[in-house]
Amino acid sequence: MGDALTDRGGRPPDDTALRAQQALLARPQFSIRTRVAVVFVLLFILCSGGTVAAVVFLSAFEQKIGFLESAGTYSFEIEEARRNEKNYFLYGTGLPEAIASANLARSHLARNAEQMRSVAGPEGFQAMEGGLDRYLALLGELAQADATGEVPTGPERTGVEMRLRTEGARLITEAQEMVDRERVAVASMLHTSMVAAVAFLSLMLLVMVLFGGFVIRAVVRPLDRFGDYVARIAHGDYTPIRPARRYRDEFSRLAMAFNHMLAEIVTRQEQLVQSGKMAAVGTLTSGIAHELNNPLNNIGLTVEALSDDFDAYSDADKRRMLDQIYTQVERASSTVRNLLDFTRKDRSAFTALDVSDAVRSAVRLVSNEAMLAGVGLAVDVNGGLPRVRANPHDLQQVFVNLFLNAIQAMPDGGELRVTAQPDADGFVRVDVSDTGIGIPAEHLEDIFDPFFTTKELGEGTGLGLSVSHSIVEKHGGRIVVESEPGKGTRFSVYLPMAQVAEPART
Repeated sequence: MGDALTDRGGRPPDDTALRAQQALLARPQFSIRTRVAVVFVLLFILCSGGTVAAVVFLSAFEQKIGFLESAGTYSFEIEEARRNEKNYFLYGTGLPEAIASANLARSHLARNAEQMRSVAGPEGFQAMEGGLDRYLALLGELAQADATGEVPTGPERTGVEMRLRTEGARLITEAQEMVDRERVAVASMLHTSMVAAVAFLSLMLLVMVLFGGFVIRAVVRPLDRFGDYVARIAHGDYTPIRPARRYRDEFSRLAMAFNHMLAEIVTRQEQLVQSGKMAAVGTLTSGIAHELNNPLNNIGLTVEALSDDFDAYSDADKRRMLDQIYTQVERASSTVRNLLDFTRKDRSAFTALDVSDAVRSAVRLVSNEAMLAGVGLAVDVNGGLPRVRANPHDLQQVFVNLFLNAIQAMPDGGELRVTAQPDADGFVRVDVSDTGIGIPAEHLEDIFDPFFTTKELGEGTGLGLSVSHSIVEKHGGRIVVESEPGKGTRFSVYLPMAQVAEPART
């Protein structure tokens, strides 16, 4: 998001902001609210599935426990019947109790027939029913014989006893096997539930990680990007924000608001620069008027001399006088061209240039103002300096403002010195020094604020240094000021060399 379309600090093409806004709007909308809602719906479905599974498991587990209780009761009644059966054969008592316990076992078997059939299987359940019926039948025969006094003795009694023991042992064995199988099933369910709980916890952990990643992608990263945008805007890079993701969301509206703000900043900055230029033009008016008045006076005097004594001059004198007129016209035209170049409103096109050209152009504009103020100009800026990437008219504006500020700081005359040299950090440093009244220490932090001035009303707008500071920052450079009241001031302008002036991509 935010691929740079122009050099840092340069004004983007007129349709760049519009293209950026259209690109932001062209994507399908998938808002953060919608994505959060989808995530929470998925989480709800996941939790609902887990809850339903848990309810089903608990219901099945409850049924298993209930069956174990019923199977335990069934096994207990069979064992009671066997115990009373043994008492009967040993002591002749307990037969009614054995029959009662067997009947209770039969009722438990009938009551839980479906569950027992599912555990023991259809054939096993049928065998249990048949064995219990045979056991009850044998007990019934003994009870009937006992009631009629025809109790079997000898080998017949032994045969009845053996059959009862065989059927009873089979019933206990079948009941115990059924209980054991159900206990294994319950243990398996408990193990499965523990595995499912661990799996569900792992799944929830994965979902939380994914949700955290979603939050980071949807909220935190865009916030970090917008922090970077604010940082680069603070450094003077007003490149419009471009789309970074496939979808349009709340941050897209924020990006569009940023782009609108950037367009307004660029417009207001240009208006501020232009206002600063016009303020400087007002200050230069007296010098420019003097610069134009001299050649016009010379032209007028020469034309008047030609008109009065035209026939008395030789052809060579006439040519010489016409050459003088042409020279004065060129001088006036040059002054007008310089003023038009200075006040021209153009795009901030950056190019590699020699800073000495901008310095000399600015010196020409303020030379008459300096002469009228009794200020000497000492310019030690030679060609051959490393080229800087800058807008020539904006750079000229910076030096004109600094020169005029220095001239106005020397009301009783003085010297304005300009030097330039490469800096070790990849900058070209231009120093503008004066021998004026200096700047109080308490004002040094405020001199670059718009409309801040220590001059009398009508002597300055307070825009010059603010505009210069803004232009230099737009070029990727900086201005440093050193001053001592009563001894003068030095402004140092640092401009990045052309080979290191490219901005970092964002």
